[in-house]
Amino acid sequence: MNGDVRLIVPEDDDPTFEPELSIVVPALNEHITIAEFVEWCKEGAAKAPVRAEILIVDSSSDETAAIALEHGARVLATPKRGLGRAYIDAIPYIRGKFVVMGDCDLTYDFRELKPFVDRLRGGYEFVMGSRFKGSIEPKSMPFLHRYLGTPVTTWILNVLYDRNFSDIHCGMRAITAEALRRMDLGSQSWEYASEMVLKSVHMRLRTAEVGVRFYKDRVGRVSHHKRLGWFSPWQAAWINLRAMFVYGADFFVFRPGLLLMAAGLLLTLPVTFGPVRVGPVTLSLYWMLLGLTLYVLGLNSFYLGCLAQILFDYSGDARRRWLGFFRYDRSVLASVLLFSAGIALAVPLVVTYVGYGLALPPTFEAANYRAVTALLLIISGFMNFVFTLVLHATALVLER
Repeated sequence: MNGDVRLIVPEDDDPTFEPELSIVVPALNEHITIAEFVEWCKEGAAKAPVRAEILIVDSSSDETAAIALEHGARVLATPKRGLGRAYIDAIPYIRGKFVVMGDCDLTYDFRELKPFVDRLRGGYEFVMGSRFKGSIEPKSMPFLHRYLGTPVTTWILNVLYDRNFSDIHCGMRAITAEALRRMDLGSQSWEYASEMVLKSVHMRLRTAEVGVRFYKDRVGRVSHHKRLGWFSPWQAAWINLRAMFVYGADFFVFRPGLLLMAAGLLLTLPVTFGPVRVGPVTLSLYWMLLGLTLYVLGLNSFYLGCLAQILFDYSGDARRRWLGFFRYDRSVLASVLLFSAGIALAVPLVVTYVGYGLALPPTFEAANYRAVTALLLIISGFMNFVFTLVLHATALVLER
């Protein structure tokens, strides 16, 4: 256990208790709401019904921890270092088979744990709460959050990952303890929420959504975003988008790379032996150079997309697929053949260059066109060789 993390248990705590559900919630100076929150959790567990423990991950400077202990919750005292880090710190102390997460500010109704427990018992591994499928109390969500921030970022994630979530920023969610440990969360701050959703996709977890009630802050309580200032929601949105883009990097490079490669080949290969007329357009050497540029960009993007798929591959399917496709001996041989073919195709231009006294002829000749295709083959051979080395090196590191 971490030396800067300390578990504090109530006086009547039973160390032999084996809960089915762990309710794990971070707290930072929530003395106004923590007592009622713990009672809500007990009520929710009784209605489920489920044997549950309540674990408050506390970084408060007020009496939040003492109040939570008084009402029967366990408290994990941690330094103040981010919402995501609070959940990471809690993982070794979770005793339940299932985990429900959320906020202890009474904005999420923990008296309604049953839908989450039912889905988990039914075989789902990740259960997202959805405020839009449940109910949202007036004035509980700022206008920009409700009608711009949450819908737009949810839409972006659904497009990037081909999913159909309705509320990716809902703070109330549930997961099996086994899946949570396999996730190996790394986010220290607000982006942990997006990281969980994104990794649930990469891990191919069986996922469901349930509607939840969302309430406005209690009188006297100020939300954490308001405590941190007007910029805090924008910062949270930015770091969540960053997580989406990083974990979904292959979306930006894999398929776009294939499209660029196809466009480049269509502009280059047909013109290998001279200009080609297509309707009113004549494909000339300049079109070939554009095609070569597109092809190189596309090939590089395709290779990066393959590596991105492997880096976030929890099932091993992507690693097996690309290692099988780019088998070392076969791929290196293909690289040598491509490189050699390119050199052979470039020889006529070299001969012409020497024949003109180390200068190119004043007019475009067939050798000039073949030389562009030769460059395409040479670059392809070299990049394929380098990618094969990096691919197999990456696989070795990930298998350790």
